[in-house]
Amino acid sequence: MKFILAPDSFKESMSAKKACLAMEKGIKTVFPNAECVAVPMADGGEGTVESLVSQSNGEIIHIEVIGPLGEAVTAQYGLISEGQTAVIEMAAASGLELIKPADRNPLLTTTFGTGQLIKDALDRGARRFLIGIGGSATNDGGAGMLQALGVSFKDKDGEELPFGGGALGHLHTIDTSRMDERLKLVQIDVACDVTNPLIGENGASAVFGPQKGATPEMVRLLDCNLAHYAEMIQRQLGKDIAGCEGAGAAGGLGAGLLAFMNADLKKGIDLVIEYTGIENVMKDADYVFTGEGSIDGQTLFGKTPYGVAKIAEKYSIPVIAFAGKVGKGTEELYEHGFHVIIGILKGVTTIEEALESGEENLAFAAENVCRILNITL
Repeated sequence: MKFILAPDSFKESMSAKKACLAMEKGIKTVFPNAECVAVPMADGGEGTVESLVSQSNGEIIHIEVIGPLGEAVTAQYGLISEGQTAVIEMAAASGLELIKPADRNPLLTTTFGTGQLIKDALDRGARRFLIGIGGSATNDGGAGMLQALGVSFKDKDGEELPFGGGALGHLHTIDTSRMDERLKLVQIDVACDVTNPLIGENGASAVFGPQKGATPEMVRLLDCNLAHYAEMIQRQLGKDIAGCEGAGAAGGLGAGLLAFMNADLKKGIDLVIEYTGIENVMKDADYVFTGEGSIDGQTLFGKTPYGVAKIAEKYSIPVIAFAGKVGKGTEELYEHGFHVIIGILKGVTTIEEALESGEENLAFAAENVCRILNITL
């Protein structure tokens, strides 16, 4: 028997890799000779670097970069495919979790550190990039990232703009003459699961600004500044990105990637599926085990288990999904490739106890599913 093990992480409990090991332990208790193919998954957000690096025996790189408020932070990214592909989570360098709630201010925060990660990967020979842009602390349209890569943004006096979305209203001149030439030779895939435009009531500032510390007055200023930024890009680069789907992701980082780096914005799970090559190893499987911390009606909107189940459905392979919490709306999942959805908790417990015993509970649940399968054989 062949089992494909393709879970996402169970947040705060176990990584996707550890979830695979727990599933395998449960399976081997009942079917000791079963073939278990572990494909740790993610959806382009937190955990993507760890999943792809562990699945491909890649390398984690740690470097010091400029954090979202201009301070030095240690960030990491991954190299896979013999160093040819870099996997970057922008949140590692420019993320909201790097700033205490009281200090969050999107007028000042910068994506410069994300640009430094890209530059370091270029220096190490990477020629393909997967960049996850969730969890940002920024609203600078990607200007900081671009400054780290050689682009100059100047005011009417010829002075370089300071960091942050609050400065973009003073943008007068964009100079790309010193932009890193190697960017013309690379492929950049961006994991982006939002469709928000750059500006307006559904734009970066209005929708995501408040969670980054923006007051209503700051939201209005940031939106005006991004509108000016988009106007300057259109006027000087000939690219109209203000209304593009996904341009508003990560405080407009999506817009910067589209306008300056010709990036492709795609659903995160679709990119991870492509990068892992999971479809090739799944075709002749007997069962697929997937899962993550919580499964509910929102799983249909690009979450890892849904992406895995849709591939399995193409080959008529049964899918068993495991979750710490099974929420409302799961009924519809059974019409989209899921066959069984299992909550792994053994009984009433505290959140802390549930998180601590996640691996044990998942192994136990996988074992019991296999005992049922054994009866039917």
